[in-house]
Amino acid sequence: MRLTDWQLAFEQHLLAPTPDADSGFAATLLGGPTLDVDTGLAIYHNAYIARLQDVLRHDFSAILYWLGDDEFAALTHAYVRRYPSAHFSLRWLGERFATFIHEHLVAEQSMALAELAQLEWAFTLAFDAPQGEPLALSDMALLQPEDWPGLQFALTPSVQQRLCHFNSVALWRASKDGVDFPGSHSLELPQICLVWRHQNGCHYRSLEPAEAFALMGMVTTGWTFAELCEQLAVTYAEGAPLQAVTWLKQWVQDGLLERRAP
Repeated sequence: MRLTDWQLAFEQHLLAPTPDADSGFAATLLGGPTLDVDTGLAIYHNAYIARLQDVLRHDFSAILYWLGDDEFAALTHAYVRRYPSAHFSLRWLGERFATFIHEHLVAEQSMALAELAQLEWAFTLAFDAPQGEPLALSDMALLQPEDWPGLQFALTPSVQQRLCHFNSVALWRASKDGVDFPGSHSLELPQICLVWRHQNGCHYRSLEPAEAFALMGMVTTGWTFAELCEQLAVTYAEGAPLQAVTWLKQWVQDGLLERRAP
């Protein structure tokens, strides 16, 4: 058997649904005085699955906190069988976990659980994203008065947006604090939760509808600062510029924005 054939056979053994070795593959190996071939291959098979599950335990610790060890183990075992690792880096192993939860569980069970998985995955994406060029308040202080009306902004690359219909943020926070897990329930109004990396740490914040409307108008629709003030004038009247500046200062302090080229 050529080396490449042997490597492929070993890979197929690791990905097989059971640890039972193919007889043809097993015949190419030699056991030792204390460990026969079949037992050794079973150890490798089970250790591979356990390693993948360890990665998922780290990336989805809130799901683990919610389900407990046994249910989480069963769910992740089914996941790695349905979606085997296809990337050289285990960092991408959980990419389809939320999708799998929708596929694997009935809707009543899956909706809140999948949303929490999406929130946890947002932290992974934010942590690994490019730095970008986040604005600082010192950058804003250098702007001339005539620059302000035409200002346009984009989100920095690490910013992830998740629309939450359930109290997923509270569930995630409870898991991190190690406190009693609150019951899952739907929110009266869906909320956008932002997850991003700033100054080497991940941050998160839920937005009230008015702030979410303003931020999305700037970074998605492409409003200028003048257009933002016009939109806010409907609600805030003469206070619109002050409200716009207040939010803009917060977004810049948080490290959410970078300058969009004209």
